[in-house]
Amino acid sequence: MTKPNQTLLVIGYGSLLSGYGLLAARRGGRSKLVALDAEPALILNARRGLAKPSSHGNYLAMDIEPRDARLPMTARAGFVAHDGAGLGALLLTFDRSAAPLIARREEYDPDVFVRLVDLADRAGLPLGEYLLGFAREADFNLLAYRRTLRRLLGYTSPGYVFHPMPLEDGRVAIIAIGSGYEGSGDPDVISARRRHGIDRLHSFASALEVTSLDLDRAGQIGYFAECLLGGVHGLPMADLMAGFDPAAPWASELAQRVAEVMHEEAEHFVGATSLAADRYRERFGARGRDRSLDPLLRLARVE
Repeated sequence: MTKPNQTLLVIGYGSLLSGYGLLAARRGGRSKLVALDAEPALILNARRGLAKPSSHGNYLAMDIEPRDARLPMTARAGFVAHDGAGLGALLLTFDRSAAPLIARREEYDPDVFVRLVDLADRAGLPLGEYLLGFAREADFNLLAYRRTLRRLLGYTSPGYVFHPMPLEDGRVAIIAIGSGYEGSGDPDVISARRRHGIDRLHSFASALEVTSLDLDRAGQIGYFAECLLGGVHGLPMADLMAGFDPAAPWASELAQRVAEVMHEEAEHFVGATSLAADRYRERFGARGRDRSLDPLLRLARVE
């Protein structure tokens, strides 16, 4: 029987936005991921923020939730006109062999994730389409979906859980969404967000004020830099830069961190996405750097 999941389509919206983040360069390459391909994308009906206590250090990682919980979050591939409500993302294609690495990075049991891919194969469906059936049955309610997946697999994660993300062109990717504050899908599995009392999405400024975990300030700054570097490739970062205050006590530290790693980002990105130079220019080159980063880079004296 032909296996439809020789490749896996993944939406990255946090540290997977940059080559620096994909390669886990900040962590010495631990948990690095190398994709077969990458496309720019826009996530619709969504907001994101720092909320999921990271399994890689004492800081908050990115999480995402729908703006209108009655409707699914969706994605659009490519750089296209939008009303400013879309979130810049990367649409990444991975070889099937990367499944355990993807799961481990998202604090999800690798063996269970491989089993989930196998179940999708047996159903004759790409993983995203297979999971989309369960999401529709749950009316795209995140907690109801997590409960369904828990019944199917006998497992849920306190970290991230994989959800389907329909694209407007008919493809369906998967996206890692934090095992929610409202529940992981199993009352015996307390989500990291619930354990640390993270009941909302935080901006960078408010994340630094969280006291429910022993926050590693340098780690939080380094992680957020991984996310913002997506703007180097033209991915819209306006939502993450909203409310940026150059006079804030943390602003110079963040600006300097982004500036320090920015000069290697092109090399990191090409290495992490397997994009040839001409393909990178075709997909990402025309748009140029996202202008929402300008106040930050001016502070770092980067032109």
